[in-house]
Amino acid sequence: MDAWFEKQRKELLHIIEKFTLEDGTHDTKVPGLRLIRASRTSEPVYSVYEPSLCVVAQGSKVVILGQEMYQYDSNSFLTASVHLPITGQVMEASSETPYFSAQIIFDMKQIVNVIQAAGDSMRAGNETCRGLKVSQIDHALLDAVLRLVKLIEAPQDIPVLAPYAMREVIYRVLQKENNASLKQIAVIGSHAQRIAGVVEKLNRDFAQPLRVDDLAAEARMSASSLYDYFKEVTGMSPIQFQKQIRLQEARRLLLTGSIDAAEAAFQVGYESPSHFSREYARMFGQPPIRDVRRLRSTLMDETASDG
Repeated sequence: MDAWFEKQRKELLHIIEKFTLEDGTHDTKVPGLRLIRASRTSEPVYSVYEPSLCVVAQGSKVVILGQEMYQYDSNSFLTASVHLPITGQVMEASSETPYFSAQIIFDMKQIVNVIQAAGDSMRAGNETCRGLKVSQIDHALLDAVLRLVKLIEAPQDIPVLAPYAMREVIYRVLQKENNASLKQIAVIGSHAQRIAGVVEKLNRDFAQPLRVDDLAAEARMSASSLYDYFKEVTGMSPIQFQKQIRLQEARRLLLTGSIDAAEAAFQVGYESPSHFSREYARMFGQPPIRDVRRLRSTLMDETASDG
């Protein structure tokens, strides 16, 4: 990258560093903008990505969706067009050179408005593609992201300028030819939009029994078409998707609450605690109680070292 690009990246880095004094994810006064800092490489973190743009100012990160791996750094960016259960891991970070990134959460209404304003130059077809994408960042997008992030330093400007800055960020992302998934999700009645509705339902009602025929009827598709299009967008089948959502939520309940593994299993929709424990161990590497004990110990060690 050229000197101008490096200057913009360093300015973005400086602002993120200034407003993230501790590791973690930090909300800002700019609607939809979060800043992330990590002073060490991390073990795999399981979460659900919202429709968003992730831009790295320093370091690198790997995201795993199903069986696919996506790595991005300061020369690239990641976009998610639907809510997806992923595994994320910071790969390059240290106390001297922490990992810094900005996440910009998308509002689908904003995307639709930008597409409508752009006219035919930004129309999307009815094809579907993966809901997660890594692309090379360019001058125009980095400049737009920096303009949005700089509003943190001028809170009085946020109500007036933030909507315009966000609109420019979305426009620059949509201009990328290989980021068609965001356009497709915004097309009324498209296969991608119908699959996005199924994804939203599974995220919301993950504890309910999964009936593919019912989901297909709601999406106005055959069961086989639903399966094919769902896998095209998410990289996994509806059952695999629901399983990841359930197990991630169970892990969160066990880590933050005072319930046992059987209760967590029932709360996320499992009828058999033994079946739950087997699937939990398959995903996280250890049975529920042992895994949570290890996570709590790791968190205590990190807190002690930070102190």
